[in-house]
Amino acid sequence: MLCNSLRTCRRPCVGLMRDASMRPLLPAPFSHANRTQLLVGRLRCITSSTSSAKAAAPHIVVDVDRDAISQHQAVDVDVNALHANCNFSDAQSAHGSKSAFELLTAIGVFSSCRLPFLIRNAEYFLDLSYKTLGHGITNAVMKHTFFRHFCAGEDRHDMKPVIEMLQTNNIGPILDYAAENDSADSSESAAGLQGIFSQPPFNQPARVYDYKSEEECDRHVSIFQECIHSVHDVSPVGFAALKVTALGNPELLERMSTMIVEVKNLFAKFQPENGSGGLISREEFAQCYRQHFHVDADHLEAVIESLDPNDTGVVDFISFAEMLTPYNLPSFTFKCKSIGPLARVTPSSDEIVLMKRMSERLHTLAADADLNGTRLLIDAEHQKYQPAIDNLVVELQKKFNAKDKTDRPIIFNTYQCYLKDTLERVEMDLKRSERYSFHLGAKLVRGAYMEHERERSKNLQYPCPIHDTAEDTHQCYDEVVEYLMRYRWQNGSGTEIMVASHNQASIEKAVVLMNQLGLQPQDPNVYFAQLFGMRDNLSFPLGSQGYNVFKYLPYGKVEEVMPYLLRRAAENSAVLGDSVSELDMLKEALYKRIIGR
Repeated sequence: MLCNSLRTCRRPCVGLMRDASMRPLLPAPFSHANRTQLLVGRLRCITSSTSSAKAAAPHIVVDVDRDAISQHQAVDVDVNALHANCNFSDAQSAHGSKSAFELLTAIGVFSSCRLPFLIRNAEYFLDLSYKTLGHGITNAVMKHTFFRHFCAGEDRHDMKPVIEMLQTNNIGPILDYAAENDSADSSESAAGLQGIFSQPPFNQPARVYDYKSEEECDRHVSIFQECIHSVHDVSPVGFAALKVTALGNPELLERMSTMIVEVKNLFAKFQPENGSGGLISREEFAQCYRQHFHVDADHLEAVIESLDPNDTGVVDFISFAEMLTPYNLPSFTFKCKSIGPLARVTPSSDEIVLMKRMSERLHTLAADADLNGTRLLIDAEHQKYQPAIDNLVVELQKKFNAKDKTDRPIIFNTYQCYLKDTLERVEMDLKRSERYSFHLGAKLVRGAYMEHERERSKNLQYPCPIHDTAEDTHQCYDEVVEYLMRYRWQNGSGTEIMVASHNQASIEKAVVLMNQLGLQPQDPNVYFAQLFGMRDNLSFPLGSQGYNVFKYLPYGKVEEVMPYLLRRAAENSAVLGDSVSELDMLKEALYKRIIGR
């Protein structure tokens, strides 16, 4: 309940600088007990009545019916009943379509992935091979081993046989241009001073954004457009995946993320200590705003009216974040009474131009996907980029997933459940979808950058955003899946969920939950997905039983996708520790092939 007592905000505007990777403060984190109550309870979206859907800014809350807890116990998986339909331990079902040579190649690839020394030093060995054997021989070896196993091909013509094989087994394609960008080389242009020179305000360090990076981003737009058109040509229900770091300078994305995090931190300072729900009364907001900003009465009244257009008496974070976007941040920070963390991340006019250009590239691709009937999956990336990526995805969803424009989402965001704040972010985005009347598309993964995130948080000395244990990550993943499935069940079609997992237990729980909720295997709002070359024992049985299953199909020139292949190899070193491993099933399939069974 909102605290009605008015008090002066005592927190100063100047505070500790927080890194963009730090866990967002809003909404307040759930304990595991509260999460369980939330998931098994009855979820209702309550909005204030309005006369105009577009003018309204309803405050949406999650109402938990605690009496319903006993009616919705944790999902128990009857493995025997499940395997009567989907046998995830059948080597023939998983690998029967592979040739003997493909089985041998897969066994060699997965065996290599079990060698920790090789995986830890894979980049070193690759560089050594380039220097001693040359790029031609090295790339040829990679193309016929790791590349062939984990990638669909170099272009649409190479991919065609793979896509046809999958569609024969009722598995759809997700085309993914797999070249991975990073900020490691961003300083090279600064050394030569070739590019866009940016001098942010408040004595921030000067930055140079190179023209070459911008040209590469424009080139990637054409590549992603080809990917979108390829999906359209091969499948009426396919997806195209894209990485935002391929469409904008990674350093700029990191800057943008820090801006968004500092806006969250500022809103947290505005909240009363005993407040709840991320809501602030108009009076409390006005007091804190006056303390931090030079403002006259008319301007303050206009700000509050824009944040609370329906005169509910409270301001929430969604409206606040909509007002203080990275694009218009300077118009607020120039009014700051002191130079604090928010002011120190104020973008320059040149940086705003570059951010808008990045947004325009994304809008171009989204419009192209919409025109071609292809849906876009926006990949999750390093946490230092993720707040900016989330912000850009919301921009796209508000336009292309609008309920008055389409009956299903075109744009999907990706949520990495190894992050401690994932459930809170999903809940916040559901609130946004209700507020701005768009369909939420959510792809759920565990996460692909665990070692990087832990090392970075240790080096920069901020709290690690990753769950402390694998068990916590598993629990988070299953909770978010259940949360979204129950939301879809109670609110009808529109919200779509992609359960993108290699974890057999999570897949089994999701299948059982669908059955409990009366969601049919062909339900158009629930999908399953695995990476190409991995967990065929999950994908193929699900496809045979009519579930909506997809395979992520990375593609691109061999040398361009090397970072992707190295990361896949590192992930497999852990995945192969499962009780029913890929390697065991591949050996069983090869043995049966040899003896003719």
